[in-house]
Amino acid sequence: MPLTELQGTGIFWREDGDPDGAPLVFANSLGTDHRLWDGVLSHLPPGFRIIRYDKRGHGLSDCPSRPYSMGALVSDAERLLDHLKVRDSLFVGISIGGMIAQGLAVKRLDLVRAMVLSNTAAKIGAHGTWDDRIAAVEAGGIEALADGTMERWFSKPFRTTPDMRVWRHMLTRTPVEGYLGCMAAIRGTDFYTPTSGLTLPTMVIAGSEDGSTPPDLVRETAELIKGARFELMRGAGHLPCVEQPEAYAALLADFARSVGHI
Repeated sequence: MPLTELQGTGIFWREDGDPDGAPLVFANSLGTDHRLWDGVLSHLPPGFRIIRYDKRGHGLSDCPSRPYSMGALVSDAERLLDHLKVRDSLFVGISIGGMIAQGLAVKRLDLVRAMVLSNTAAKIGAHGTWDDRIAAVEAGGIEALADGTMERWFSKPFRTTPDMRVWRHMLTRTPVEGYLGCMAAIRGTDFYTPTSGLTLPTMVIAGSEDGSTPPDLVRETAELIKGARFELMRGAGHLPCVEQPEAYAALLADFARSVGHI
């Protein structure tokens, strides 16, 4: 299992699919790791070089001391793709991963020829809201936010299934330092101006039951990018790739074909 040292931080990544295929890069949400996309991969068509990685402080990657900046998270992705000799990728980012996608596209268009912004925004949440959540985790650990997070992440029917517990476990077992570090990065990020200057092919996905990045917020970000395609996944929450992996994969495949990526 590869762990690549990037400016002093070890970043875990894995590669699946066709090593000579069109690069498809996935960036995860807060409190999850590369396994977030497991259900999607089996539904994707052949022809992709699929790259997943754990952002700093999550999964099998190193957990440096907080706080983290969004610039550092973007640089991690940039250095990883440079290390893997990736150019012209289709970059799929969900939640904080979608913020990383925006920052990377602004910084390095040679790395990103098209992007999917899923359940994300140019700015997520108010500064004070993040302050409150950070204080709650500092006082009571991630467990203090776990139930409320599940309500924001998933639709009501999904929360009644045993599968929901898998994602709750993944959340609460995230290193606290990494979780807090990434919360601080989200709190300090406002991409309204740089994202409004982007013109690359973009698809933006929202979930109708998303309590973390509601559809109107996601649509607002789509409207910043000229020509962006907006898709609403009905009945899905903040992680539609978990609740509706086959439908999610179909959207990705259709978008990839529409921009000539496969």
